[in-house]
Amino acid sequence: MKITIVMGFFLPVPPVAGGAVEKLWWRLAAIFAKRGHTVTILSRAHPGWPEDEITHGVRVLRQKGWDHRASLWQNLLLDACWGIKALGTLPAADILVTNTVALPVFVRRLKPNAGLLVVNLNRFPKGQVRWYGGAARLQAASSVIAAAVRAQAPALAGRLRVMPNPVNCRLFARAAQRPISNPPLHIGYIGRIHPEKGLVSLIKAVVRLSRISDLPAWRLILRGPVDVAHGGGGHDFIAGLRHLAPDLWAKGQIALASPLFDEAQLASAYQSLDLFCYPTEAEKGEAHPVAVLEAMAAGVPVIASNLPCFADQLRNGANALLVPPANPPALADSLARLLGDAELRQQLAASAQEQIWALDDEVIATQHLDDFAFLHSSSIS
Repeated sequence: MKITIVMGFFLPVPPVAGGAVEKLWWRLAAIFAKRGHTVTILSRAHPGWPEDEITHGVRVLRQKGWDHRASLWQNLLLDACWGIKALGTLPAADILVTNTVALPVFVRRLKPNAGLLVVNLNRFPKGQVRWYGGAARLQAASSVIAAAVRAQAPALAGRLRVMPNPVNCRLFARAAQRPISNPPLHIGYIGRIHPEKGLVSLIKAVVRLSRISDLPAWRLILRGPVDVAHGGGGHDFIAGLRHLAPDLWAKGQIALASPLFDEAQLASAYQSLDLFCYPTEAEKGEAHPVAVLEAMAAGVPVIASNLPCFADQLRNGANALLVPPANPPALADSLARLLGDAELRQQLAASAQEQIWALDDEVIATQHLDDFAFLHSSSIS
């Protein structure tokens, strides 16, 4: 098959500037190409990179994009401009995959030979799916996204399929082969440094944690992009986090680490952690958070918010600890429980790592290709 994948307007592929969706689709594209398919990715241009090249068997077409904006409406406008520009670049194909917002509205009418449209929904839909009547498939990254699609566009429910995000299990599982840590134990958060991720609650929770005297020594490391152009909350937000616990920041018990865009380096970063905390409060923002899946694959015990976006994979007390969002006391209690119980950390990590292999890149790539083949054969029968 000929498969085209259209990425968003603000990050390039290969994913040298990060982006969970960019990373996972780049890996999937390489697997599709390795299995004999003709694969093209449309991506934002990057300084020094050609507009058209083949790498890892994937053809990459690049066009000028823009940095991410703090305003939703600005981002939607840029997304629409990106989609219009893409019309002149898209090659003829059998399948067209995109996670952009505007392009699915008009691409089948204006460029029908671009392929059967597969819309990958990796954010909670805001009502736009009702305009996606030209889609052959709506892919929901999780059951909660699928439920929202059914509610917002019941007429399209027959085209809906849950397609979870893949994980590079082989890479992250190698990172899990590490000795038992000695104090200080490292608590990690990896992701965008943004208010919706619950980091204010996390800082308030570790302030409470610092008052508990019978715990092993610990340290909190926040790792991810801060600047708005890469999806962060900006430097004023970080200043606010520092203001919540100045003493802990001053003595290095809370630290900010630079984002890592190389997956091997990222796997090593997970390897350095003793537990992973993802306290997101974005009930209608998260679809299927990849960082949590990566931590599970790396054998790191997870604490996460008890939100529907985690319901497909996380089970409280079985493979993770789940806490109410925006509840620093409950979060502090769960952190204290894991810090003080090495056996529980090992149990949760082992259970999660065993389960996550169902989302391995190769497994999810096969599911995609089987579905693409079904759509293609149905269209010509």
